[in-house]
Amino acid sequence: MKNIGGKVIFFVVGVWLVAQGRAAEAGLVTREWTVDGVVRKALVRVPANAAGTAAPVVFAFHGHGGTMTQAARSFGMHTRWPEAIVVYLQGLPTAGMTDPQGKLPGWQKAPGDYADRDLRFFDAVFATLKAESKVDGRRVFATGHSNGGQFTYLLWAMRGDVFAAMAPSAAAPGLGWYERLRPKPALHVAGTNDELVKFAVQERAMKVVRTLNGCAAEGTAWAQAGPITGTLYPSQTGTPLVALIYPGTHKYPAEAPALIVKFFQEQTAGK
Repeated sequence: MKNIGGKVIFFVVGVWLVAQGRAAEAGLVTREWTVDGVVRKALVRVPANAAGTAAPVVFAFHGHGGTMTQAARSFGMHTRWPEAIVVYLQGLPTAGMTDPQGKLPGWQKAPGDYADRDLRFFDAVFATLKAESKVDGRRVFATGHSNGGQFTYLLWAMRGDVFAAMAPSAAAPGLGWYERLRPKPALHVAGTNDELVKFAVQERAMKVVRTLNGCAAEGTAWAQAGPITGTLYPSQTGTPLVALIYPGTHKYPAEAPALIVKFFQEQTAGK
């Protein structure tokens, strides 16, 4: 039994080391911030020319139970958009629908939740980026899956002026604060067989966004990638919604990140 346990431990450590090695090879660096006395971490990639050339910024948020390393692997924004500053933030233990005791990492779900620890974490990270690099303030974006997608909606509601566009996945804004959303280009990823955040809930969220953004009632084909169908709902005010729908479950689809980057690259605040 000891030998078996040793092999398991060796395997887990080995996987962790491989993941860290891949992150380093991709130019990702682990950074730390102390926010309200708590050490917070993120994987950050800054292009070499960001000191002198204005760079777009993408913030990416893992789902409940995820990690920044896993997010870097599944989103891959730093490889799909090498000119961008990309930040994969790490959540803290948070209660969730599948983790009521809050043993796994995640993000606050509403204004004031956990004393706004994650909003303040975002503020600290963004302040550092602006101090250290030349950030293109017209091209700042956020994306996240599941609990990370809900936090993306929360950032839209509470820090909306910062962002040019948002791309939540498998999520919906919360009752009691979605009214704080203001018109903004958005892309929403939804699986029709999502077992955790039901598709009907996400359909309602997308309807709210279409109404908010003044979108056309009928959509047009935008992109197709594998099982994902992208539909564009244009807006005369420059705040479209793209609905990325796939016949899948709550699992994040591998085809989504490239389409999210495509959408972000089409959006520039104040253009």
